[in-house]
Amino acid sequence: MTKRNDHMHAALDEARAAAGRGEVPVGAVIVRTGTVIAKAGNRTRELNDPTAHAEILAIRQACTALGVERLTDADLYVTLEPCAMCAAAISFARIRRLYFGAADEKGGAVLHGGRFFSSPTCHHAPEVYSGFSETEAAALLVDFFRQKRGRAAD
Repeated sequence: MTKRNDHMHAALDEARAAAGRGEVPVGAVIVRTGTVIAKAGNRTRELNDPTAHAEILAIRQACTALGVERLTDADLYVTLEPCAMCAAAISFARIRRLYFGAADEKGGAVLHGGRFFSSPTCHHAPEVYSGFSETEAAALLVDFFRQKRGRAAD
């Protein structure tokens, strides 16, 4: 198994943990020189914070751990295509590479929607690689929302 797959599997573990907390199952891992320096899952409900997406939490954690505001030599692995807010944070943090699993036609802002990194107002665009563990990442989301709808019908 490649290191990239290992890192995406760590992000998937974070997504599963988020689902276990009743959060939308999205997980993120930040890697620098081959070492995981931050990992997080969504915590918007737990923290009552609409900005507590996995990517934002991982970026905050990595910056705190390194004592920096920019992560120019770091790579982000996330299970779902980032939204506009997270894409902006990735840009501002100067993340070097973005690897993501499932595409998000409705809320994504990398390959879909506003395509943040292609915007003329974007100051930094990471290298973007999509489709890592895409089937597993998408299945986590589908199963989570299927269970939510099933409970709502009870």
